[in-house]
Amino acid sequence: MIRAREVRLVGERGEQLGVMPLYQAREVAQKHSLDLVEVARMAVPPVCRLMDYGKYKYLQTKKDREARRSQKTATLREVRLRPKIGEHDFNAKARKAKSLLEDGDKVKITIMFRGRENTHPEIGLKLLDRMWEGLKEISSIEKQPTREGARLHIILTPVSNKKTKAKEEMDKEQDAKTENT
Repeated sequence: MIRAREVRLVGERGEQLGVMPLYQAREVAQKHSLDLVEVARMAVPPVCRLMDYGKYKYLQTKKDREARRSQKTATLREVRLRPKIGEHDFNAKARKAKSLLEDGDKVKITIMFRGRENTHPEIGLKLLDRMWEGLKEISSIEKQPTREGARLHIILTPVSNKKTKAKEEMDKEQDAKTENT
């Protein structure tokens, strides 16, 4: 499928074999029992590489599979509250939101209003602020509080583990300094 007359040939280990006519490059590839693969078509002359193309494709799919396996998809989870929620129930919902954030999921905190509760959105905002205050160390706000119909919600994303670990280490150092003095 290579259409150029001359190509710059690169060996299997990356060594430069020089510029040569296409038929000669094919002979070199056949001599070494390798494939001639065009790497940079737009270069002048085009760059071709000697490689075992089947092995290359296999390693590439293996690498892609490994990358997909190690990738963590952050799902959006929802915690629903009502404006007249009790203290204990609120704390239970806050613990649930905290565990979801620690697992790496985004959390959507929703306040659901019914009937006359719709006339007092400030109660919902106070609840969201209170929830945010409790989750401040492990999360950040992705989407500010918004109202959609009879619901008020906020979206929180987990803070990366590196930042929290660094903060914990700094706190330990501060405690150690305080104890020493």
